[in-house]
Amino acid sequence: MLIFGGSASEVLAIDVARRLGLAVSKLETKRFPDGEKYLRVQQDVSGQCVVVIQSTFHNPDEYLFEYLLIADSMRDLGAKKIIAVIPYLAYARQDERFNPGEAVTIQTVAKLIESVGTNEFYTVDAHLHRISDISEIFSISAHNLSGVPLLAEYISRNIKLDDLVVIGPDEESEQWAAAAARVLGVDFDVLEKKRISAERVEIKTRRLDVKNRNVVVIDDIISTGGTMVETTKVLRREGARKIVVGCIHPVLVGNALARLYDSGADFVLGTDSIPSPISRVSLAPAIASALGKVKE
Repeated sequence: MLIFGGSASEVLAIDVARRLGLAVSKLETKRFPDGEKYLRVQQDVSGQCVVVIQSTFHNPDEYLFEYLLIADSMRDLGAKKIIAVIPYLAYARQDERFNPGEAVTIQTVAKLIESVGTNEFYTVDAHLHRISDISEIFSISAHNLSGVPLLAEYISRNIKLDDLVVIGPDEESEQWAAAAARVLGVDFDVLEKKRISAERVEIKTRRLDVKNRNVVVIDDIISTGGTMVETTKVLRREGARKIVVGCIHPVLVGNALARLYDSGADFVLGTDSIPSPISRVSLAPAIASALGKVKE
């Protein structure tokens, strides 16, 4: 197996390769003066199983096109099997046509990934809404890994909190809150909205009291930070002590991180699906474990 890191995930690829006892393979990329991209695969891939790790954050079109160039070149150079690892999968939220004429972008992305010869696909905690499983949009073998256990393990090792409860900011986040709670060995709950009147909506925990308790808030993604900021304010109002905010994908648009701390978060962390100031948890163990089971 050969491990290649695209320009979005070079460090993560090195970490994954080392955990598999391999040296990361080399790619050369550069820009021509007119803005076009140059790519060269610097290792013989003929007859090999190759893994391309390339997240698609912040500049998704750029990184997706680079992946297509890499995979298509690998196929043309005779690779036996091409495995895509895209930790943050852009365009996953547009999985339905909400208005006439809209592009269902996740379907297009899946078709493009398959079209260049990708044989197997891995992502991490894809931000899916109306699709229950990532395999529904791919015709190749597709897997949705989770970074939540790694987040929870990091919190358990490095942030010592007693009388702890895990909270999801909404019903959609319950799956991640439940997974983190299992690792931490504590109970979990989610926030829910209750309409009191036509003008008033109350947001509170569904069943657990957080007063004078330490709280870990878990969700898959922090983008603008709006949901997490509101969640932190609610938990502060309900009397929570320390509040740790964790996410898989720290998109962190604009001043999202500052707003989170300003709203009352004591500690914010995420994974390296997207390199950021809070990317303290590496996804390499989960990715390496999955790749270690691949049948070439």
